Amino acid sequence: MERLSEIKPVAERFAPGGPLRGSLRPPSDKSISHRAALIGAMGAGESEVRGFLDSADTRSTLVAVAALGARVTGEAAGEEGLRLRIAGVGLRGPAPASIDVGNAGTLMRLLPGWLAGQESGGWTLDGDESIRRRPVDRVADPLRLMGARVRCRDHRLPPLEVEGSSLRGVSYEMPVASAQVKACLIFAGLLAEGETRLREPEPTRDHSERMLVAAGADVSREGDEVVVRPASMIEPGAIEVPGDLSSAAFLIAAALLVPGSDVTLTGVGVNPTRTGLLTILERMGADLEFMAEEGKGGEPLGSIRARHSALTATEVGGAEIPLAIDELPLIALAACFADGTTVIRDATELRAKESDRIETVAAALRALGAGVETTPDGMAISGTGGLRGGAIESHGDHRIAMLGAVAGLASSGGVSVDGMDAAAVSYPAFGADLRALTS
Repeated sequence: MERLSEIKPVAERFAPGGPLRGSLRPPSDKSISHRAALIGAMGAGESEVRGFLDSADTRSTLVAVAALGARVTGEAAGEEGLRLRIAGVGLRGPAPASIDVGNAGTLMRLLPGWLAGQESGGWTLDGDESIRRRPVDRVADPLRLMGARVRCRDHRLPPLEVEGSSLRGVSYEMPVASAQVKACLIFAGLLAEGETRLREPEPTRDHSERMLVAAGADVSREGDEVVVRPASMIEPGAIEVPGDLSSAAFLIAAALLVPGSDVTLTGVGVNPTRTGLLTILERMGADLEFMAEEGKGGEPLGSIRARHSALTATEVGGAEIPLAIDELPLIALAACFADGTTVIRDATELRAKESDRIETVAAALRALGAGVETTPDGMAISGTGGLRGGAIESHGDHRIAMLGAVAGLASSGGVSVDGMDAAAVSYPAFGADLRALTS
């Protein structure tokens, strides 16, 4: 399989045109797909995963669990992704291996929690150039408090080496609201002696907790703490992966910003720990309509209709940040078209994504004619009613690439995106879906 870092960057131009109209299901949820593969591999017996996202990032996770001894078979299932069967190795059965996570930050941060609690064995996790710049001390440090033996380059960067050891439960106050760190420590807590308690500064996405409870694990929430008790085994059974709100967000933004647009996204996961974007956009004046659908596997589903809207500036910070962390670049883009100055604060976590998204978003929007000032934990965007267009670099970041495409459709002069191929990390069919809605 060709690694994303070995693919030559592709430049693509997105010109302003007619409105976006129509209905489609966005690709399956990337966060849940990663977790489904990992939890399936941890499980006893065979699990069925329906709607697994087929993307560069999630393929890295399938390759990883296979290297650990899980058997993965599957087939395509139309627009709803892959249908997989995963024969797990059990909570205490992963084989020693060297794991190439590619560009998958979720895999790099979640997997050590499972491996650290093994009775024996050793593992090395490494990835592409982007991954090697992303800190892993935020999982390594609390794992060490639990008794784990982990090492990383310069005490904070990949590659990450894990040696199996006995873990003990701890009470840990997370300094940063991070669903990835939380999930890593939950996995470790399943293998630790005694109870593990994790206190979050703000609630984060709870997919791991929902999926593990469905698999029979003793994971609960008490106030602002997640409580994990050790398990001898888990049985995931059937897992349904809904459409990804983070991917749908780009089509929602395009509909809001391009005059005359009216788009409906179906089968979208609307877990309340993921819908911060919708709340913020509605506060800005977005014309959004939600229709509930029957949910499966503990995750609520819905359809979202978005129509072109006149927007006003807002302030985003505090508890809203972890509920919209992946969509904050789109809030910044929408702010360029809004009346007034939008302020995003408390978002230091953006600097630890595939790129430093505070700087890369600001640089991209400035290149297209926006007025943006950065701060250590966010940015201020002066709304001018639109963007002139121009050229941007994706910096290998899938969300920056797709942001540039949406900006091109909504701008007056179009946008050329250098490195548009990065979108394949989470949304391989993004270009085709845009064309379907604009044809």
